[in-house]
Amino acid sequence: MLRSTADHSVFYHHNSLGQCIYLVVYVDDIVITGSDQDGIQKLKQHLFTHFQTKDLGKLKYFLGIEIAQSSSGVVLSQRKYALDILEETGMLDCKPVDTPMDPNVKLVPGQGEPLGDPGRYRRLVGKLNYLTITRPDISFPVSVVSQFLQSPCDSHWDAVIRILRYIKSTPGQGVLYENRGHTQVVGYTDADWAGSPTDRRSTSGYCVFIGGNLISWKSKKQDVVARSSAEAEYRAMALATCELIWLRHLLQELRFGKDEQMELIYIRNTFLSTKTMVKGKGRPHLSAWDASSTSKARSPSIYTYLTL
Repeated sequence: MLRSTADHSVFYHHNSLGQCIYLVVYVDDIVITGSDQDGIQKLKQHLFTHFQTKDLGKLKYFLGIEIAQSSSGVVLSQRKYALDILEETGMLDCKPVDTPMDPNVKLVPGQGEPLGDPGRYRRLVGKLNYLTITRPDISFPVSVVSQFLQSPCDSHWDAVIRILRYIKSTPGQGVLYENRGHTQVVGYTDADWAGSPTDRRSTSGYCVFIGGNLISWKSKKQDVVARSSAEAEYRAMALATCELIWLRHLLQELRFGKDEQMELIYIRNTFLSTKTMVKGKGRPHLSAWDASSTSKARSPSIYTYLTL
């Protein structure tokens, strides 16, 4: 088997008939799949001979992720892990809410009284971060509360509790993977502008679909202050493009799907592909002439109009 250069935990083999074997390993846990059933049996026998290995049969649980397989598709979830978090924090009987974060609340450092046990906050946020593996719906709020790990306050704790109350309403929510008849790779990206009230940095976000199935997503604060909303958007597109380039490399190694053009779509009417950028409609962009006072600006003269 060959080791993937895109992901060193992935190994693959293709035979002369076009059949494949994929192996994913994490420490001492292994998942084997593919279309070459004879090759898979030989590989398992090889592992049994050289290592103390146990065959657990059809994949149902891996690294805290529950896998439910049926004729309609595969569902990945972390229901048990989510319920364990609620039990550890005494939130099993809490009142659920419909959204993971209050859009009217802006969290800043030093907001409220410092927590007496900041380690508890850090541990809980770390567990929520692992839960985002199958919960893209909490990716953004978890990224926000992760910004206050150094000196968390009670307002930050309240935001974490809000996420737990949301999880209580849908503990078994996950992602569904089904055969939609194609393997087209499409990425969607977006960014706010100067959204952080403390340093005026923007937040990028993207999600990537293969064959209509969500396989990758991220919400991340940008490293520098964008001087215009257009700059923030291009930085978001650059982040998503890096993900698509890595994904293309991985898929080519695995010989998955057709080697066709990927698409990256900025959700505000701007279209970008890996080969061609199509000019979209003109739309207004703010210019960060003063990052410390833009939230209070009212004069239309600070607006600039760009055509992408």
